[in-house]
Amino acid sequence: MKLGLDVFLDREYKQFKGQKIGLITNITGVNKRLIPSIDLFHEHPAIELIALYAPEHGIRGDAKEGEKVESTVDPYTGLPVYSLYGATRKPTREMLDPVDVLVFDLQDIGSRYYTFIYTMAYVMEACMELEKQFVVLDRPNPISGTKMEGNLVEEDVRSFVGLLPIPNRHGMTVGELALLFKNEFGYDCELTVVEMDGWKREMYFDQTGLFWVSPSPNTTTLDMSILYSGTCLVEGTNLSEGRGTTKPFEVIGAPFIDGQRLAKVFNQKKINGVLARSTSFKPFYQKYKDELCGGVQLHVENRHLLNSLEAGVILLETIAALYPNEFSFIKNENNKYFFDLLAGTKSLKQLIIEENGREFMNSCENKLQYFQQLKEPYLIYK
Repeated sequence: MKLGLDVFLDREYKQFKGQKIGLITNITGVNKRLIPSIDLFHEHPAIELIALYAPEHGIRGDAKEGEKVESTVDPYTGLPVYSLYGATRKPTREMLDPVDVLVFDLQDIGSRYYTFIYTMAYVMEACMELEKQFVVLDRPNPISGTKMEGNLVEEDVRSFVGLLPIPNRHGMTVGELALLFKNEFGYDCELTVVEMDGWKREMYFDQTGLFWVSPSPNTTTLDMSILYSGTCLVEGTNLSEGRGTTKPFEVIGAPFIDGQRLAKVFNQKKINGVLARSTSFKPFYQKYKDELCGGVQLHVENRHLLNSLEAGVILLETIAALYPNEFSFIKNENNKYFFDLLAGTKSLKQLIIEENGREFMNSCENKLQYFQQLKEPYLIYK
């Protein structure tokens, strides 16, 4: 198969000859031989690359989650690097004035919490306002384009981890999302999507023949990406989501948890496609740094049967029931429950406390049917 990047360099670049190009990318912007798109553009005789733009985690992927990224100069090319995760998340007029075309080449992971797709939305908005062209070099959805999970983000809990009304697991590529954003959500810029050749909707990343490059420090394996649609919710609680271990979002726990007890009770609930194993760990940073935590590691038994959001919700309600005096939801610096922003609704917290997580899952079905109809016209691949 060919990435959008490969197709662009084969032929599509010709329509942008003579135009000044800005590239939104990071370490995931590589071709099938792992050569960065930055280098490929910079060294191409017919592409005039004049600026780089960095999402969360920075142009080289070395900034931690939530850490502000400063604008800088790229030491390898000498090009300016404008941060889209620092003083502003939407590019300013000053950032875009030098360029005619913005090219987006980032690897998404298929869940709505992941901020790269909202960086794309903000760039599209700026391109619309400043009359710049926007080009998406499409890449695979690593957890396939066939499955969806979850609810649609409600208006009063919109944030940079849920900016638009899309499900937790959306089942779209970044190119397809760009078409959706333009035509349904008002990001009406001059858009070109450079399609992949040979990607099929049912493909997971390990079926593409491509090398996996982790988009951020805690985005590790394919199993992690599959589970993330559900286990990312743990970030909004006082549990460790496994940051500071080798298995973030697969390992969940806290000092007050008995992992053997939790694994047994969770497995008795028979969630399709996943098994919990008792474990213990000491995070080297973030929650419970250097403290011994008991908990579980979730193992993906059958990715085709697994609903990761269901697994995450049932795990949280199990912990809340076993440890009602210790488990809690946490607030962010704005005194808002971060869990609500991740969940895309304020109702899920109480349902988890009441052990009614399956009621929430049932309520998602109509929303997913609606979203399937909404996205259908923008699906490029079969």
